[in-house]
Amino acid sequence: MPFDRRSLLLAGFGLLAAAGLSFSPARAEGLDDILKAGVIKVAVPQDFPPFGSVGPDLKPVGYDIDVANLIAAKLGVKAELVPVTSANRIPYLQTKKADLVISSLGKNPDREKVIDFSIAYAPFFNGAFAPADVKVTKPEDLAGLTVGVTRGANEDMELTKIAPATAEIKRYEDNNSTISAFLSGQVKVIVTGNVTAAAILARNPPRKPEVKFLIKESPCYVGLNKDEPKLLEKVNAILTAAKADGSLNAISKKWLGADLPASF
Repeated sequence: MPFDRRSLLLAGFGLLAAAGLSFSPARAEGLDDILKAGVIKVAVPQDFPPFGSVGPDLKPVGYDIDVANLIAAKLGVKAELVPVTSANRIPYLQTKKADLVISSLGKNPDREKVIDFSIAYAPFFNGAFAPADVKVTKPEDLAGLTVGVTRGANEDMELTKIAPATAEIKRYEDNNSTISAFLSGQVKVIVTGNVTAAAILARNPPRKPEVKFLIKESPCYVGLNKDEPKLLEKVNAILTAAKADGSLNAISKKWLGADLPASF
């Protein structure tokens, strides 16, 4: 008996299914969706200055916000800023509440299993800071100097490994005490994170901390969902161009009070 039209269609579908083919329409690339909508949703921090905080006008400001706006402008779309915390920034990305995460996000093997990362866009490091007249370029130069550090912090543990025996390390109970010791001249050098150094510079003190050498680096990256090659390529191209033309360095100087490291 001849097959009717419906039977033929079902038979054809059965053959395709047996071959392991899918009938699902091809998923649209994220970049295409963003350009079509004219909006890119970016997860940004709201309580981690200078990377992200709420300004006097209650609008988000900071390093990450400037980078989000830079990427949106280069894409020719509007940036929709989505405030997040450290805990929910990756879930927001995975549930499509955000297209990108620009929230002082570091890279590690566990995170690389679930999301992709751009090239680095911001320096995040521990280092030795001191005024311009203190000649220090490497750990050995700390010999004979007073060095302030916050007790138990990561930088305290790293400093203990590399400081010469004749360095006088003064440990303080919190960052504010360490900062006060530096500003009052109780210590010549402060070992801390570049974010803390930026907070000191924001006070416009007479003793301005300059980075003398890095101890441990953990740069910040833009987070993207897996399998978004076009979007990843475009974000990387924008960041690469921003490094080359100085616009990313200008953001660093604005919010961190320092040029991007030479090795960045």
